Amino acid sequence: MSKLYVVPTPIGNLEDITLRALTVLKSVDVVLAEDTRTSGKLMKHYDIQTRMQAYHQFNEHKVVEDLTDRIKQGESMALITDAGTPAISDPGFLLVRNCIQQQLDVECLPGATAFVPALVNSGLPCDRFYFEGFLPHKKGRQTRLKAIAAMPTTVVLYESPHRLAKCLAQLMEFCGPERQVSVSRELTKIYEEQIRGSLQEVHAHFEKTTVKGEIVLVLGPPK
Repeated sequence: MSKLYVVPTPIGNLEDITLRALTVLKSVDVVLAEDTRTSGKLMKHYDIQTRMQAYHQFNEHKVVEDLTDRIKQGESMALITDAGTPAISDPGFLLVRNCIQQQLDVECLPGATAFVPALVNSGLPCDRFYFEGFLPHKKGRQTRLKAIAAMPTTVVLYESPHRLAKCLAQLMEFCGPERQVSVSRELTKIYEEQIRGSLQEVHAHFEKTTVKGEIVLVLGPPK
């Protein structure tokens, strides 16, 4: 049956994939992968022979119409990213939107995404939260930081390792040194790390540490 399946993949530990996701990946005509080399490790681990095609932020505008046409003509496709759920700070939104506009079936499977375990494990209020994702690198960054500082809820951000200390310093500037924060690094992997405390304490920890891996930063609400 022609359909686009949005399939979450593990954020680290390859065992964090659902049985249904494996069934879909084995049954579709093609798997659209953000990086075929990275996804190839997952496919090989589970002996999935389905053909893969690259679909990433640098080609999605060019190929989205062609992919939609192919689904319309009867192909079934599974969209995956390097880790987690497609379209959450990863490619996917354009294809999903185009399929919906063309009245094609889209089915999103539940599964791994980095911010949920980071949020729950932070110990900060998670009944209401705001997902910011990646902050702008330059233009608009201070505007977003001001907005985040004023939010009455917990805020979830993604950050790259080499920008983490700078991000914590800026949050401390806008939110105050006592604002509570939790930083999750390398979730589900061997060197998983969770550092909790005030912005001042957590910044001091990472300022003198070489940071590697994927980062989720959870900022608590103001007191």
